[in-house]
Amino acid sequence: MLTTKLINPEIMTVLAKCGHGDKILISDANYPLNSKSGDAKKVYLALEKDCPTVTKVLEVLKSVVNFEKAELMMPNSDKEPEIFEEFRKLLPESEFATLGRYEYYDACCESEVKLAILSGESRTFANILLTIGVA
Repeated sequence: MLTTKLINPEIMTVLAKCGHGDKILISDANYPLNSKSGDAKKVYLALEKDCPTVTKVLEVLKSVVNFEKAELMMPNSDKEPEIFEEFRKLLPESEFATLGRYEYYDACCESEVKLAILSGESRTFANILLTIGVA
């Protein structure tokens, strides 16, 4: 029996195969995961509204993997969503970048994205594309 925080076998399998520079998408429940995550392994974790949240998924993943960069989808209004500050608190050592909606979709379809996880997060623009760092 695993004793780590992360016990999902699909996610563990993909993470075990990832290396420096590979990427992981954690999306909110509104994200079009099937069409906007390329050939990444897709894991649908959403059980109900806000279960699990994007931040909860991120907390668990960061207990297993180091992240060096995070890319966020910026709304057209240029008003930063509140969740962005939560992401910065969870990843204080990571570099952050913002992309427009369609630029973000393109980035999530690139071959470096190995894993795409749909959460139950109900907040909009609560998507984070993470680049794996070194151990």
